[in-house]
Amino acid sequence: MKRYYVILTLLLAQACAEAQALRVAVAGVSHGHSGWILGRANRNDIQLAGIYEKDTALAGKVARQYHIPPQQVYHDLGRMLDAVKPEAVLAFGSVYSHREVVEACAPRGIHVMVEKPLAANLPDALAMDSLARRYGIHLLTNYETSWYPTVAKTFQLVEDSSFTGHVRKVVVHDGHQGPQEIGCSPAFLSWLTDPVLNGGGALMDFGCYGANLMTRLMKNRMPVAVTAVTRRYKPDRYPKVEDDATIIVDYPDAQCIIQASWNWTFSRKDMEVYGDKGYIIAADRNTLILRNRESAPAVTRHVTATDIPVYEDPFLYLAAVVKGKETPPPYGLYALANNVLVLRILEAAKESARTGRKVLFTAQ
Repeated sequence: MKRYYVILTLLLAQACAEAQALRVAVAGVSHGHSGWILGRANRNDIQLAGIYEKDTALAGKVARQYHIPPQQVYHDLGRMLDAVKPEAVLAFGSVYSHREVVEACAPRGIHVMVEKPLAANLPDALAMDSLARRYGIHLLTNYETSWYPTVAKTFQLVEDSSFTGHVRKVVVHDGHQGPQEIGCSPAFLSWLTDPVLNGGGALMDFGCYGANLMTRLMKNRMPVAVTAVTRRYKPDRYPKVEDDATIIVDYPDAQCIIQASWNWTFSRKDMEVYGDKGYIIAADRNTLILRNRESAPAVTRHVTATDIPVYEDPFLYLAAVVKGKETPPPYGLYALANNVLVLRILEAAKESARTGRKVLFTAQ
């Protein structure tokens, strides 16, 4: 009898955990980061209900790699959504496919998290924004830098303690040696280097990080102008898109310089914030370099998630938002309003690079 009660208790605990778990589905698996969710250890907080991928060969390969049962694999997005009834969908296809995912999910009341950037172009971003608002779903955009304790700590120091004083200049470097150079899969490369499916090359792939971070610092303030220069250092490898971009985003009282490239000698995601009192350099996810007195040297500080509240797992953040435990501020890194403005900045950058002229923003 005692053993019966032990088993019953375990079964009830498992059922309770499953009831609390966020039921998700994956739309597209060609993105190189899809393994973040497909290979995620089971913690009873996220329940993978199904995957959609129209490329049957790729779907089969991924299903075998991650031991996904055949009955959970679909080649029609609408059919998957109706069959598995997820609470949220994670989009891991091309950036251009994000709109299709939202068009399918929003009317069904299914929340969506896409990989950065929000969309491949501004019209798609605006359409997705309209759908999310109309049907009342959360539409979040996931950036790796949103998980960094140093990024969260930088915002806190700027806003809570005025460590830097008034922010005047922000410099953001993002990128790596190039998608071919680091070994991105053929399925990933096929759209990552396509000007329609990705919206561009390095400008979109890594320029979005700086635009997202600066929009957060400016709390969704509209810039006054954007100027950009793009280069093609490796046209033999990337004949359709730029592999390097420098974007200057001007505000009435501040400026952001975004350096996005597939030509760095090593992978980097770092941010420098300069104010009229001091500066903060987020050198990586855990290293901050601080200085705010001329008479004192810069101080290096190791920062972890125990030092500053930050979700180092984006799927846990998604679950917290869907379950009502977190309410993202409109200017937050994941937030829809922030990321629509990111697309406005990126579209202006593309136009500036194309015409060789500064693009002025008008009141929206």
